[in-house]
Amino acid sequence: MIRVGYACINTSINCTSSSTFRLKNYSKERFMETVKSNLECLKKILEFNNKKGIKFFRITSQLIPFASHPVCSIKWQQFFSEDFKKIGEYVKKNHMRITMHPDPFIVLNSPRKEVVNKSLKELKYHSQLLESMHLSSENKIVIHVGGVYGDKNASIKRFVKNYNKLGKMLKKRLVIENDDSSYSLMDCLKISDLTGVPVVLDVLHHEILNNNECLKESFQKAAKTWKIKDGKPIIHYNEQKKTGRKGYHSETVNVTRFNKIIKPLIKEDFDVMLEVKDKEKSALKILKKTFLISQLIINNYEKGCINRSKCISCTYGISRDYRNN
Repeated sequence: MIRVGYACINTSINCTSSSTFRLKNYSKERFMETVKSNLECLKKILEFNNKKGIKFFRITSQLIPFASHPVCSIKWQQFFSEDFKKIGEYVKKNHMRITMHPDPFIVLNSPRKEVVNKSLKELKYHSQLLESMHLSSENKIVIHVGGVYGDKNASIKRFVKNYNKLGKMLKKRLVIENDDSSYSLMDCLKISDLTGVPVVLDVLHHEILNNNECLKESFQKAAKTWKIKDGKPIIHYNEQKKTGRKGYHSETVNVTRFNKIIKPLIKEDFDVMLEVKDKEKSALKILKKTFLISQLIINNYEKGCINRSKCISCTYGISRDYRNN
């Protein structure tokens, strides 16, 4: 089953899980109220996704405001333990998958110790959040390698050194992604060879920065870095915005282009995270209008299923009236 997902924000429901406030307005009451609201909205988003057959979702890093900042002394994991547990149970019951993608200031290979320390605190928060939901190690935290700082080899060595210092709880969730300016897929594979960290293939980044590998070859190499405990390999799919610099994400998915790019990989097993501006709308387009649905129907018939509608709804989580949703 190929799961298709989107990142952080749902534009169809009037609810956000990334509400925050200014640091100068921080108080225990404000913090508790905001976190409670964010968790309630996260549950609503997941319920929407599950009803529509969207089984993959990236949780916002803003779910717990200022979680890694010194101002936050509240034991939020304990206060909201039941809420986290219920969300995690919902995710597991409905065969969903969760990832997180911290902000760009997370830089493990920085030559500045204070930057690395802040990065570690933020990564610890992300790890604690997923642990609080009691989710398995297939639910990942995606980061970029970082900067080059005038010497890529030295920067890679710093990343490897700092990665190897991480605790087991964080290591089991961390994965790296190729970027569009500094670290190609081949660079990430080199780091994986040295650390064992799984590699996410970002399609747009690979189109911009590569070593002349075809997408299928690149995916197969990245997929080999994933172990059974890591779950299925992940692809980040995005398209170039027509205006703006290289790497700017488009507003929506072009279904024809998506089919053309992903079709050679259809026999592979992976999950797709869409990184486009219209969020769930593109995910629904992909689910309704591409070959993925047809391929799933074929696969289910090959496995002996009889009722086509039941196959789709049971194995993919799509309501039987999905064509009208």
